[in-house]
This record gives sequence, C-alpha cells and structure tokens, in this order.
Amino acid sequence: MQVIIPLAGKGTRLRPHTHLIPKPLLKVAGRPVMDWVMDRLQGLDVEELIFITGHLKEQVEAYARARYTYPSRFIEQKVQDGTAGAVNLARPHVHGPILIIFVDTVFEADLTLINRAGADGIIWAKEVEDYQRFGVVVTDAEGYMTKIVEKPKEPISKLANIGLYYIHDVASLWKGIDHTLASAPNKGEYYLTDAFQWMIEQGKKILTAEVGGWYDCGKLDTLLETNEILLQKGAARRRDFPGVTIHDPVLIQDGATVEGKSEIGPNVTLESGTRVKDSVLRHTIVGRGATLTDVALDHSMLGDNVIVRGLRGSASLGDDSEVSGKP
Repeated sequence: MQVIIPLAGKGTRLRPHTHLIPKPLLKVAGRPVMDWVMDRLQGLDVEELIFITGHLKEQVEAYARARYTYPSRFIEQKVQDGTAGAVNLARPHVHGPILIIFVDTVFEADLTLINRAGADGIIWAKEVEDYQRFGVVVTDAEGYMTKIVEKPKEPISKLANIGLYYIHDVASLWKGIDHTLASAPNKGEYYLTDAFQWMIEQGKKILTAEVGGWYDCGKLDTLLETNEILLQKGAARRRDFPGVTIHDPVLIQDGATVEGKSEIGPNVTLESGTRVKDSVLRHTIVGRGATLTDVALDHSMLGDNVIVRGLRGSASLGDDSEVSGKP
C-alpha cells in the first residue's frame, strides 16, 4: 500500500509569526505533528510515502528523508487548486490501494482495519458537538457513507471528517477526481470529498470508521490544547530541580535546565537545550535552545533559540527571536 500525504494548499502555517514552516513540522509534546501521525502506520504494509508539498518542499523532504525509513517521493503542487488536485498529482505513481492522510491533526485510530474491511474505501470521522465547524459524514444504517455536508446548519450528523481515508478501488477514485476537476470549483477549490461523493453515487461503498481521538494542531490555541492532551496521555516527563516548583503534567527534555525561583506547569513542554531562570510558565511550548529569564508566560509558544527577558502575559515568537519586557 502507498500512503499519500498532501501538505500543499493548507499545508503551511506561521510558526508563530516570523517564520513560515510546514504545518506538519510544528511541534507538540516535544515532537513534530508528522511524527505522531507516522506512529499510526505501524502494523501496515507501507510500500511508499508520497508527499504532495507546497513551496516549502525542501524542508519537508529534508526532514522526512532523515527521519523515516519508508521509501519516499516528493511532488510539489505548484497550482493550489484544492485537495482533489493535490491527490491527483500522485496518480502517475500509484499502482494499488492508497491511504490518504492530511497531516494537520493528531489522531488515535487502529488503521489495521484496512486489512479487515471489505469496502471500496474507508473514511475516518469523529463525533463532535460543534458540528457546524466541519464537514460532516452522513451514514446509512450499516455505517456506510451516503454524503458529506460542509458546515451544516442542521444537525444531520455530528461525525466530523478528519482528513484520513483509505481507498481500495483507486480506479474509481481517479474517475471521481476527473469528474470533480471537470466541474465548476466548489467555493473556489476542487475538493477530494466531492470525488468521494461521486464514487458513492456510482454505487461504491465507503465505510465510516470512528477514531478514538482527534486533536487539532492547526492554530495556536488548539496546538496548546493538543499539547495538554498528549502530556496527559503519557508524553509527560518530569524532571526536578532544586528550589523549582513543578505542576504536572510537564515534558522537560534532557538537556533543559530550570533554576532560581521558577514555577513550571501545568501543560508545559521544554525542549532540549532550553534554560529557564526565575520564571513562571503555564500552558506553554518552548523550543530547543531557548533562554528565558524573569518571565511569566501563559498560553504561549516560543520557537527555537529565542531569548526572552522580563516578559509578562502571552507570547507567540518565531525561531531566533529576542524580546525584552519593560523594566
């Protein structure tokens, strides 16, 4: 099985304000989002990863080739025409069933369902209360998808589409994408889900499977929430320092140091090489090699190698930033 990972279009994000990096390389609980997702491929017979990238192709390729042992291919989507167009770029290289993963969330799912299900495809979803924010999957009594509705006004379904799909009948998918690309754009884009809808209308069966957890990493607030959840679920690692107060859960990596009258946690990640002195940190992610002195930060995200002195409140700082608060 080949795995298609579309990163283009929605695949970049300011992290936080001054540096543009690919969204899957944003770190949560000490690891890039993409690493958490790749963990889920264990137990599957993965032949190749096919990354569909945007203009930050070099960063993604360098990281993936250094990190993952799977054979990998990288294709740049130069025209940002939507998710159907992105997946379609992989067509010349696909020769069997595919798993499609949009890497902007962390999910908990047993993907070995692929080895057991006899459907033409699988779409994973998560029941949510705020269904009006998402595309939702409508199913029949047997759990097969009947349609996807974008941001419904009425509660026809609370199963949010999380961007994780398996397609066994790939020939039908390509026909669905052809139909989608030949039609008028949907809100200015060509959506992969419109190709799925075409498949269903031709009698194909796409099973809906619910994930155990689904955690958004697309913006600062949700990234911090996901950091909290992952720490609570086992990613936390506490280290104690003389005179320092620690409120669990925290992740303090080897090589990070905390000293003076500092208070760390809850829900704080300090990456390797970080030095914190006389500071209070809550609900905050701090990148590698940062130096923080006399700060009090809550709900903040600091990039690698930042230097911060005397700052109070909340902050979102990119790599190599230097900020001093008012005396």
